[in-house]
Amino acid sequence: MSDILRRGRLSSTPDEDMLNFTSSMSADKWIFEADILVDMAHTVMLHEQRIIKEDDCSSILAGLLKIREEGIEQLDHSYEDIHISLESRLIDMVGEDTGGRMHSGRSRNDEVATCIRIRLRDELLSLMEELSGLRNILLQRASENTETLMPGFTHLQHAQPTTFSHHLVAHSDAIGRDIERVISAFSRVNKSPLGSAAFASTGFNLNRDRTCSLLGFDALLGNSMDAVSTRDFLIESASVMSNIMVNLSKMAEEIIIWSSSEFSFVELDDMYASTSSIMPQKKNPDSAELVRGKAGTVIGSLMALLSLCKALPLSYNRDLQEATPNMWRAVETTRSAVRITKGMIATMNVNAESMAEKSVLGFTTATELADTMVRAGGIPFRTAHQIVGVLARGDGNPTLADVDAVAKDVIGETLSSRGLTEEMVKEALDPVLNINRRSITGGPAPSEMEKAIKTRLEDLEGTKTSISELNAGIEESLKVLYGIVEKYTGQKA
Repeated sequence: MSDILRRGRLSSTPDEDMLNFTSSMSADKWIFEADILVDMAHTVMLHEQRIIKEDDCSSILAGLLKIREEGIEQLDHSYEDIHISLESRLIDMVGEDTGGRMHSGRSRNDEVATCIRIRLRDELLSLMEELSGLRNILLQRASENTETLMPGFTHLQHAQPTTFSHHLVAHSDAIGRDIERVISAFSRVNKSPLGSAAFASTGFNLNRDRTCSLLGFDALLGNSMDAVSTRDFLIESASVMSNIMVNLSKMAEEIIIWSSSEFSFVELDDMYASTSSIMPQKKNPDSAELVRGKAGTVIGSLMALLSLCKALPLSYNRDLQEATPNMWRAVETTRSAVRITKGMIATMNVNAESMAEKSVLGFTTATELADTMVRAGGIPFRTAHQIVGVLARGDGNPTLADVDAVAKDVIGETLSSRGLTEEMVKEALDPVLNINRRSITGGPAPSEMEKAIKTRLEDLEGTKTSISELNAGIEESLKVLYGIVEKYTGQKA
Protein backbone atom coordinates (compact mmCIF):
# COMPACT_ATOMS: atom_id res chain seq x y z
CA MET A 1 0.00 0.00 0.00
CA SER A 2 1.05 3.60 -0.62
CA ASP A 3 2.73 5.48 2.22
CA ILE A 4 0.52 8.52 1.72
CA LEU A 5 0.91 10.19 5.11
CA ARG A 6 4.59 10.30 6.15
CA ARG A 7 6.33 10.52 2.78
CA GLY A 8 6.39 14.33 2.66
CA ARG A 9 7.28 15.89 6.00
CA LEU A 10 8.77 12.85 7.74
CA SER A 11 11.81 10.92 6.53
CA SER A 12 11.74 7.92 8.87
CA THR A 13 9.10 5.35 9.76
CA PRO A 14 8.19 4.32 13.31
CA ASP A 15 9.42 1.00 14.65
CA GLU A 16 7.01 -1.70 15.77
CA ASP A 17 6.93 -0.52 19.39
CA MET A 18 6.15 3.05 18.37
CA LEU A 19 3.53 1.88 15.88
CA ASN A 20 1.79 -0.21 18.52
CA PHE A 21 1.89 2.73 20.92
CA THR A 22 0.36 5.21 18.48
CA SER A 23 -2.02 2.98 16.53
CA SER A 24 -5.77 3.20 17.05
CA MET A 25 -6.59 0.37 14.63
CA SER A 26 -7.79 -2.00 17.35
CA ALA A 27 -10.49 0.49 18.41
CA ASP A 28 -11.17 1.71 14.87
CA LYS A 29 -13.04 -1.47 13.99
CA TRP A 30 -16.00 0.21 15.68
CA ILE A 31 -16.07 3.00 13.08
CA PHE A 32 -15.18 1.13 9.88
CA GLU A 33 -18.73 1.24 8.44
CA ALA A 34 -19.16 4.85 9.58
CA ASP A 35 -15.91 5.84 7.87
CA ILE A 36 -17.16 4.43 4.59
CA LEU A 37 -20.39 6.44 4.95
CA VAL A 38 -18.49 9.64 5.68
CA ASP A 39 -16.23 9.08 2.67
CA MET A 40 -19.25 8.48 0.43
CA ALA A 41 -21.10 11.59 1.57
CA HIS A 42 -18.00 13.77 1.31
CA THR A 43 -17.19 12.45 -2.17
CA VAL A 44 -20.75 13.05 -3.44
CA MET A 45 -20.65 16.58 -2.06
CA LEU A 46 -17.23 17.27 -3.63
CA HIS A 47 -18.63 16.40 -7.04
CA GLU A 48 -21.85 18.35 -6.53
CA GLN A 49 -19.70 21.37 -5.61
CA ARG A 50 -17.61 20.79 -8.79
CA ILE A 51 -14.48 20.20 -6.74
CA ILE A 52 -13.92 16.77 -8.32
CA LYS A 53 -15.10 15.39 -11.67
CA GLU A 54 -17.92 12.89 -12.07
CA ASP A 55 -15.56 10.14 -13.31
CA ASP A 56 -13.41 10.55 -10.24
CA CYS A 57 -16.49 10.58 -8.01
CA SER A 58 -17.77 7.35 -9.57
CA SER A 59 -14.40 5.60 -9.28
CA ILE A 60 -13.97 6.64 -5.65
CA LEU A 61 -17.47 5.49 -4.71
CA ALA A 62 -17.00 2.16 -6.47
CA GLY A 63 -13.71 1.69 -4.65
CA LEU A 64 -15.37 2.45 -1.32
CA LEU A 65 -18.06 -0.14 -2.00
CA LYS A 66 -15.34 -2.70 -2.75
CA ILE A 67 -13.45 -1.85 0.46
CA ARG A 68 -16.65 -2.21 2.47
CA GLU A 69 -17.27 -5.59 0.86
CA GLU A 70 -13.72 -6.74 1.67
CA GLY A 71 -14.04 -5.67 5.29
CA ILE A 72 -11.63 -4.06 7.74
CA GLU A 73 -9.53 -7.24 7.91
CA GLN A 74 -8.21 -6.55 4.40
CA LEU A 75 -6.86 -3.13 5.31
CA ASP A 76 -3.19 -2.62 6.13
CA HIS A 77 -2.97 -2.51 9.93
CA SER A 78 0.55 -1.09 9.84
CA TYR A 79 -0.99 2.36 9.47
CA GLU A 80 -1.72 4.34 12.61
CA ASP A 81 -5.47 4.62 12.02
CA ILE A 82 -8.29 3.36 9.85
CA HIS A 83 -8.68 6.62 7.93
CA ILE A 84 -5.23 6.57 6.37
CA SER A 85 -5.32 2.81 5.88
CA LEU A 86 -8.65 3.05 4.06
CA GLU A 87 -7.53 5.98 1.90
CA SER A 88 -4.30 4.20 1.07
CA ARG A 89 -6.22 1.10 0.00
CA LEU A 90 -8.47 3.26 -2.18
CA ILE A 91 -5.47 4.89 -3.88
CA ASP A 92 -3.96 1.49 -4.58
CA MET A 93 -7.25 0.47 -6.22
CA VAL A 94 -8.08 3.55 -8.32
CA GLY A 95 -4.78 5.44 -8.49
CA GLU A 96 -3.64 8.55 -6.66
CA ASP A 97 -4.83 10.91 -9.37
CA THR A 98 -8.37 9.80 -8.55
CA GLY A 99 -8.29 8.40 -5.01
CA GLY A 100 -6.03 11.18 -3.79
CA ARG A 101 -8.82 13.69 -4.42
CA MET A 102 -11.22 12.20 -1.87
CA HIS A 103 -9.60 13.95 1.08
CA SER A 104 -9.95 17.43 -0.47
CA GLY A 105 -11.17 19.97 2.09
CA ARG A 106 -11.11 17.47 4.89
CA SER A 107 -8.91 16.51 7.84
CA ARG A 108 -8.76 13.37 9.90
CA ASN A 109 -9.89 15.63 12.73
CA ASP A 110 -13.37 16.32 11.37
CA GLU A 111 -13.48 12.87 9.76
CA VAL A 112 -12.95 10.91 12.97
CA ALA A 113 -15.27 13.15 14.99
CA THR A 114 -18.02 12.50 12.43
CA CYS A 115 -17.40 8.76 12.40
CA ILE A 116 -17.56 8.54 16.19
CA ARG A 117 -20.83 10.44 16.27
CA ILE A 118 -22.38 8.19 13.61
CA ARG A 119 -21.41 5.01 15.42
CA LEU A 120 -22.36 6.35 18.84
CA ARG A 121 -25.80 7.52 17.71
CA ASP A 122 -26.48 3.99 16.40
CA GLU A 123 -25.40 2.55 19.75
CA LEU A 124 -27.60 5.02 21.61
CA LEU A 125 -30.61 4.08 19.47
CA SER A 126 -30.02 0.39 20.19
CA LEU A 127 -29.61 1.18 23.88
CA MET A 128 -32.92 3.06 23.88
CA GLU A 129 -34.64 0.01 22.40
CA GLU A 130 -33.01 -2.36 24.90
CA LEU A 131 -33.91 -0.14 27.85
CA SER A 132 -37.49 0.01 26.56
CA GLY A 133 -37.52 -3.79 26.51
CA LEU A 134 -36.25 -3.92 30.09
CA ARG A 135 -38.84 -1.39 31.24
CA ASN A 136 -41.58 -3.38 29.53
CA ILE A 137 -40.52 -6.57 31.34
CA LEU A 138 -40.46 -4.76 34.69
CA LEU A 139 -43.99 -3.51 34.07
CA GLN A 140 -45.21 -6.91 32.87
CA ARG A 141 -43.86 -8.62 35.99
CA ALA A 142 -45.34 -5.82 38.08
CA SER A 143 -48.78 -6.42 36.55
CA GLU A 144 -48.53 -10.09 37.61
CA ASN A 145 -47.75 -9.13 41.22
CA THR A 146 -50.08 -6.29 42.20
CA GLU A 147 -51.25 -8.31 45.22
CA THR A 148 -47.95 -10.03 46.05
CA LEU A 149 -47.09 -8.87 49.55
CA MET A 150 -43.51 -8.16 50.51
CA PRO A 151 -41.69 -6.14 53.14
CA GLY A 152 -40.40 -2.74 52.10
CA PHE A 153 -37.03 -1.70 53.46
CA THR A 154 -35.12 1.35 54.57
CA HIS A 155 -31.54 0.88 55.76
CA LEU A 156 -32.14 -2.76 54.71
CA GLN A 157 -34.37 -3.06 57.79
CA HIS A 158 -38.01 -4.11 57.57
CA ALA A 159 -39.96 -0.86 57.31
CA GLN A 160 -43.52 -1.14 55.94
CA PRO A 161 -45.43 -3.75 53.96
CA THR A 162 -45.71 -3.12 50.24
CA THR A 163 -46.16 -5.19 47.08
CA PHE A 164 -43.69 -6.66 44.67
CA SER A 165 -45.49 -4.70 41.97
CA HIS A 166 -44.82 -1.43 43.78
CA HIS A 167 -41.15 -2.35 44.06
CA LEU A 168 -40.78 -3.28 40.38
CA VAL A 169 -42.53 -0.13 39.17
CA ALA A 170 -40.04 1.90 41.21
CA HIS A 171 -37.22 0.34 39.18
CA SER A 172 -39.26 0.83 36.01
CA ASP A 173 -39.53 4.55 36.65
CA ALA A 174 -35.77 4.82 37.12
CA ILE A 175 -35.23 3.08 33.78
CA GLY A 176 -37.79 5.40 32.20
CA ARG A 177 -35.70 8.39 33.24
CA ASP A 178 -32.61 6.64 31.88
CA ILE A 179 -34.32 6.37 28.49
CA GLU A 180 -35.13 10.08 28.61
CA ARG A 181 -31.48 10.85 29.34
CA VAL A 182 -30.30 8.71 26.41
CA ILE A 183 -32.73 10.47 24.07
CA SER A 184 -31.51 13.84 25.32
CA ALA A 185 -27.86 12.85 24.87
CA PHE A 186 -28.67 11.60 21.35
CA SER A 187 -29.84 15.10 20.37
CA ARG A 188 -26.35 16.46 21.07
CA VAL A 189 -24.51 13.49 19.58
CA ASN A 190 -26.37 13.70 16.26
CA LYS A 191 -24.71 16.88 15.02
CA SER A 192 -22.23 17.04 12.16
CA PRO A 193 -18.65 18.32 12.46
CA LEU A 194 -17.84 17.33 8.86
CA GLY A 195 -16.38 20.18 6.80
CA SER A 196 -14.54 21.73 9.75
CA ALA A 197 -11.27 20.26 8.45
CA ALA A 198 -8.36 20.43 10.90
CA PHE A 199 -10.04 23.20 12.95
CA ALA A 200 -10.03 26.37 10.79
CA SER A 201 -12.39 25.01 8.10
CA THR A 202 -11.16 25.11 4.48
CA GLY A 203 -10.79 27.28 1.42
CA PHE A 204 -12.68 24.73 -0.67
CA ASN A 205 -16.30 25.65 -1.35
CA LEU A 206 -17.76 22.79 0.70
CA ASN A 207 -21.46 22.37 1.33
CA ARG A 208 -21.58 21.28 4.95
CA ASP A 209 -25.36 21.26 4.99
CA ARG A 210 -25.36 18.68 2.21
CA THR A 211 -23.14 16.16 4.01
CA CYS A 212 -25.06 16.82 7.21
CA SER A 213 -28.29 15.87 5.42
CA LEU A 214 -26.86 12.85 3.57
CA LEU A 215 -25.52 11.38 6.80
CA GLY A 216 -28.76 11.86 8.74
CA PHE A 217 -27.52 14.46 11.21
CA ASP A 218 -30.02 16.86 12.74
CA ALA A 219 -27.79 19.95 12.59
CA LEU A 220 -24.27 21.26 12.12
CA LEU A 221 -21.76 22.06 14.83
CA GLY A 222 -21.29 25.70 13.96
CA ASN A 223 -17.77 26.52 15.12
CA SER A 224 -15.14 24.51 13.28
CA MET A 225 -12.68 24.61 16.19
CA ASP A 226 -15.26 23.34 18.67
CA ALA A 227 -16.55 20.79 16.16
CA VAL A 228 -13.29 18.85 15.87
CA SER A 229 -12.03 19.15 19.43
CA THR A 230 -15.03 18.65 21.69
CA ARG A 231 -15.67 15.27 23.23
CA ASP A 232 -18.31 16.49 25.63
CA PHE A 233 -20.79 14.27 23.81
CA LEU A 234 -18.70 11.26 24.85
CA ILE A 235 -18.56 12.43 28.46
CA GLU A 236 -22.32 13.00 28.48
CA SER A 237 -23.05 9.61 26.93
CA ALA A 238 -20.73 7.82 29.34
CA SER A 239 -22.34 9.69 32.22
CA VAL A 240 -25.79 8.55 31.09
CA MET A 241 -24.50 4.99 30.84
CA SER A 242 -22.93 5.22 34.29
CA ASN A 243 -26.31 6.24 35.67
CA ILE A 244 -27.93 3.28 33.89
CA MET A 245 -25.36 0.93 35.38
CA VAL A 246 -25.95 2.34 38.86
CA ASN A 247 -29.66 1.59 38.46
CA LEU A 248 -28.95 -1.89 37.10
CA SER A 249 -26.49 -2.51 39.92
CA LYS A 250 -29.17 -1.62 42.48
CA MET A 251 -31.50 -4.17 40.89
CA ALA A 252 -28.70 -6.73 40.77
CA GLU A 253 -27.90 -6.18 44.44
CA GLU A 254 -31.51 -6.83 45.39
CA ILE A 255 -31.66 -9.96 43.25
CA ILE A 256 -28.51 -11.22 44.98
CA ILE A 257 -29.96 -10.55 48.43
CA TRP A 258 -33.39 -11.91 47.54
CA SER A 259 -31.80 -15.11 46.18
CA SER A 260 -30.24 -15.93 49.55
CA SER A 261 -31.74 -18.51 51.90
CA GLU A 262 -32.30 -15.78 54.47
CA PHE A 263 -34.72 -14.03 52.09
CA SER A 264 -35.83 -16.66 49.54
CA PHE A 265 -37.86 -14.05 47.66
CA VAL A 266 -36.74 -15.06 44.16
CA GLU A 267 -34.86 -17.80 42.35
CA LEU A 268 -33.02 -17.08 39.14
CA ASP A 269 -33.53 -19.27 36.13
CA ASP A 270 -30.69 -21.78 35.71
CA MET A 271 -29.53 -19.88 32.61
CA TYR A 272 -28.54 -16.94 34.79
CA ALA A 273 -26.97 -18.90 37.65
CA SER A 274 -23.85 -20.98 38.24
CA THR A 275 -22.78 -23.56 40.76
CA SER A 276 -19.71 -24.17 42.88
CA SER A 277 -16.69 -26.18 41.81
CA ILE A 278 -16.60 -27.80 45.26
CA MET A 279 -20.05 -27.33 46.85
CA PRO A 280 -22.56 -29.16 44.64
CA GLN A 281 -25.64 -27.73 46.35
CA LYS A 282 -24.84 -24.13 45.41
CA LYS A 283 -26.85 -22.01 42.97
CA ASN A 284 -25.08 -18.71 42.69
CA PRO A 285 -26.61 -15.51 41.18
CA ASP A 286 -23.46 -14.88 39.14
CA SER A 287 -25.17 -12.90 36.38
CA ALA A 288 -26.47 -10.38 38.90
CA GLU A 289 -23.06 -10.19 40.56
CA LEU A 290 -21.42 -9.44 37.21
CA VAL A 291 -23.95 -6.72 36.40
CA ARG A 292 -23.11 -5.20 39.78
CA GLY A 293 -19.37 -5.54 39.10
CA LYS A 294 -19.49 -4.19 35.56
CA ALA A 295 -20.98 -0.96 36.83
CA GLY A 296 -17.43 -0.19 37.95
CA THR A 297 -16.16 -0.71 34.40
CA VAL A 298 -18.54 1.88 32.98
CA ILE A 299 -17.96 4.36 35.80
CA GLY A 300 -14.23 3.87 35.21
CA SER A 301 -14.68 4.71 31.52
CA LEU A 302 -16.43 7.93 32.49
CA MET A 303 -13.59 8.85 34.85
CA ALA A 304 -11.06 8.14 32.09
CA LEU A 305 -12.92 10.40 29.66
CA LEU A 306 -13.13 13.21 32.18
CA SER A 307 -9.42 12.90 32.95
CA LEU A 308 -8.48 12.87 29.26
CA CYS A 309 -10.45 15.99 28.43
CA LYS A 310 -10.00 18.09 31.55
CA ALA A 311 -6.97 20.16 30.47
CA LEU A 312 -6.70 19.95 26.70
CA PRO A 313 -6.08 23.23 24.86
CA LEU A 314 -8.03 23.89 21.67
CA SER A 315 -8.18 22.45 19.22
CA TYR A 316 -7.41 18.79 18.41
CA ASN A 317 -4.88 16.82 20.47
CA ARG A 318 -3.81 13.20 20.03
CA ASP A 319 -4.87 12.47 23.62
CA LEU A 320 -8.39 12.23 22.22
CA GLN A 321 -7.46 8.98 20.51
CA GLU A 322 -7.64 7.39 23.97
CA ALA A 323 -11.20 8.61 24.48
CA THR A 324 -12.97 6.34 22.04
CA PRO A 325 -11.85 2.96 23.46
CA ASN A 326 -13.31 4.03 26.79
CA MET A 327 -16.56 5.02 25.09
CA TRP A 328 -16.88 1.72 23.26
CA ARG A 329 -16.11 -0.17 26.47
CA ALA A 330 -18.89 1.71 28.24
CA VAL A 331 -21.32 1.12 25.37
CA GLU A 332 -20.62 -2.58 25.06
CA THR A 333 -20.79 -3.20 28.81
CA THR A 334 -23.96 -1.18 29.36
CA ARG A 335 -25.90 -2.71 26.50
CA SER A 336 -25.03 -6.26 27.52
CA ALA A 337 -25.91 -5.52 31.18
CA VAL A 338 -29.33 -4.21 30.14
CA ARG A 339 -30.03 -7.36 28.13
CA ILE A 340 -28.88 -9.68 30.93
CA THR A 341 -30.94 -7.82 33.52
CA LYS A 342 -34.00 -8.07 31.30
CA GLY A 343 -33.47 -11.81 30.97
CA MET A 344 -33.00 -12.32 34.71
CA ILE A 345 -36.19 -10.45 35.60
CA ALA A 346 -38.25 -12.03 32.83
CA THR A 347 -37.41 -15.58 33.87
CA MET A 348 -36.91 -15.45 37.66
CA ASN A 349 -39.30 -17.34 39.92
CA VAL A 350 -41.07 -15.25 42.57
CA ASN A 351 -41.61 -16.91 45.95
CA ALA A 352 -44.81 -15.11 46.93
CA GLU A 353 -45.30 -17.17 50.09
CA SER A 354 -41.92 -16.24 51.53
CA MET A 355 -42.48 -12.60 50.66
CA ALA A 356 -45.90 -12.54 52.34
CA GLU A 357 -44.60 -14.34 55.42
CA LYS A 358 -41.85 -11.78 55.89
CA SER A 359 -44.03 -8.78 55.04
CA VAL A 360 -45.02 -8.32 58.71
CA LEU A 361 -41.73 -9.24 60.38
CA GLY A 362 -40.14 -6.41 62.31
CA PHE A 363 -43.52 -4.76 63.10
CA THR A 364 -43.80 -3.32 59.57
CA THR A 365 -47.38 -2.21 60.26
CA ALA A 366 -46.28 0.16 63.03
CA THR A 367 -46.71 3.31 60.92
CA GLU A 368 -50.30 2.45 60.06
CA LEU A 369 -51.06 1.77 63.72
CA ALA A 370 -49.70 5.23 64.61
CA ASP A 371 -51.74 6.80 61.79
CA THR A 372 -54.86 5.01 63.07
CA MET A 373 -54.29 6.42 66.56
CA VAL A 374 -54.09 9.91 65.05
CA ARG A 375 -57.29 9.47 63.04
CA ALA A 376 -59.32 7.71 65.75
CA GLY A 377 -57.93 9.29 68.90
CA GLY A 378 -57.20 12.80 67.69
CA ILE A 379 -53.69 12.82 69.14
CA PRO A 380 -50.65 14.39 67.43
CA PHE A 381 -48.68 12.04 65.19
CA ARG A 382 -45.51 12.59 67.19
CA THR A 383 -47.34 11.39 70.33
CA ALA A 384 -48.66 8.35 68.46
CA HIS A 385 -45.10 7.73 67.24
CA GLN A 386 -43.93 7.59 70.87
CA ILE A 387 -46.70 5.20 71.92
CA VAL A 388 -46.04 2.80 69.02
CA GLY A 389 -42.31 3.06 69.62
CA VAL A 390 -42.82 1.73 73.14
CA LEU A 391 -45.10 -1.03 71.81
CA ALA A 392 -42.38 -1.99 69.31
CA ARG A 393 -40.28 -3.23 72.20
CA GLY A 394 -42.76 -6.11 72.47
CA ASP A 395 -43.70 -8.81 69.97
CA GLY A 396 -45.03 -6.44 67.30
CA ASN A 397 -48.60 -7.70 67.62
CA PRO A 398 -50.21 -5.43 70.22
CA THR A 399 -53.86 -5.54 71.32
CA LEU A 400 -56.07 -2.59 72.23
CA ALA A 401 -55.30 -3.28 75.87
CA ASP A 402 -51.57 -3.00 75.15
CA VAL A 403 -52.15 0.29 73.34
CA ASP A 404 -54.23 1.70 76.20
CA ALA A 405 -51.66 0.70 78.81
CA VAL A 406 -48.89 2.63 77.04
CA ALA A 407 -51.19 5.55 76.17
CA LYS A 408 -52.12 5.97 79.83
CA ASP A 409 -48.43 6.35 80.70
CA VAL A 410 -47.78 8.77 77.84
CA ILE A 411 -50.90 10.99 77.72
CA GLY A 412 -52.63 10.08 80.97
CA GLU A 413 -55.68 8.45 79.36
CA THR A 414 -56.59 5.50 77.17
CA LEU A 415 -57.15 5.77 73.45
CA SER A 416 -60.21 3.51 73.64
CA SER A 417 -61.83 6.34 75.55
CA ARG A 418 -61.14 8.53 72.53
CA GLY A 419 -62.73 6.13 70.06
CA LEU A 420 -59.99 3.62 69.17
CA THR A 421 -61.43 0.10 68.90
CA GLU A 422 -60.00 -3.41 68.84
CA GLU A 423 -61.18 -3.75 65.24
CA MET A 424 -59.27 -0.62 64.24
CA VAL A 425 -56.10 -2.01 65.81
CA LYS A 426 -56.51 -5.35 64.00
CA GLU A 427 -57.09 -3.61 60.66
CA ALA A 428 -54.00 -1.45 61.18
CA LEU A 429 -51.93 -4.59 61.82
CA ASP A 430 -53.27 -6.40 58.73
CA PRO A 431 -50.73 -5.93 55.90
CA VAL A 432 -53.32 -6.36 53.14
CA LEU A 433 -55.67 -3.74 54.56
CA ASN A 434 -52.63 -1.63 55.33
CA ILE A 435 -51.61 -1.62 51.65
CA ASN A 436 -55.14 -1.20 50.30
CA ARG A 437 -55.48 1.98 52.33
CA ARG A 438 -52.47 3.46 50.53
CA SER A 439 -54.28 4.29 47.32
CA ILE A 440 -53.02 7.83 46.76
CA THR A 441 -50.94 8.53 43.65
CA GLY A 442 -47.70 6.58 43.88
CA GLY A 443 -48.96 4.25 46.60
CA PRO A 444 -48.84 0.42 46.59
CA ALA A 445 -52.59 -0.30 46.69
CA PRO A 446 -53.42 -2.83 43.93
CA SER A 447 -56.02 -0.49 42.43
CA GLU A 448 -53.47 2.32 42.24
CA MET A 449 -50.78 0.00 40.86
CA GLU A 450 -53.04 -1.19 38.05
CA LYS A 451 -53.62 2.42 36.99
CA ALA A 452 -49.93 3.24 37.36
CA ILE A 453 -48.83 0.29 35.22
CA LYS A 454 -51.40 1.13 32.52
CA THR A 455 -50.19 4.73 32.36
CA ARG A 456 -46.54 3.69 32.17
CA LEU A 457 -47.18 1.15 29.43
CA GLU A 458 -48.91 3.88 27.42
CA ASP A 459 -45.93 6.19 28.00
CA LEU A 460 -43.60 3.40 26.90
CA GLU A 461 -45.50 3.02 23.63
CA GLY A 462 -45.00 6.74 23.02
CA THR A 463 -41.29 6.35 23.75
CA LYS A 464 -41.03 3.47 21.30
CA THR A 465 -42.69 5.61 18.64
CA SER A 466 -40.18 8.41 19.24
CA ILE A 467 -37.27 5.96 18.95
CA SER A 468 -38.71 4.58 15.69
CA GLU A 469 -38.98 8.11 14.31
CA LEU A 470 -35.33 8.82 15.15
CA ASN A 471 -34.30 5.61 13.40
CA ALA A 472 -36.51 6.34 10.40
CA GLY A 473 -35.04 9.83 9.95
CA ILE A 474 -31.50 8.47 9.73
CA GLU A 475 -32.50 5.59 7.48
CA GLU A 476 -34.28 7.96 5.09
CA SER A 477 -31.18 10.14 4.79
CA LEU A 478 -28.90 7.16 4.17
CA LYS A 479 -31.37 5.86 1.60
CA VAL A 480 -30.85 9.10 -0.33
CA LEU A 481 -27.07 8.74 -0.06
CA TYR A 482 -27.16 5.11 -1.20
CA GLY A 483 -29.37 6.09 -4.13
CA ILE A 484 -26.81 8.64 -5.30
CA VAL A 485 -23.95 6.15 -4.90
CA GLU A 486 -25.87 3.61 -6.96
CA LYS A 487 -26.52 6.21 -9.66
CA TYR A 488 -22.81 6.98 -9.98
CA THR A 489 -21.51 3.42 -9.72
CA GLY A 490 -24.31 1.23 -11.07
CA GLN A 491 -23.90 -0.87 -7.92
CA LYS A 492 -26.34 -1.32 -5.07
CA ALA A 493 -24.92 0.44 -2.03
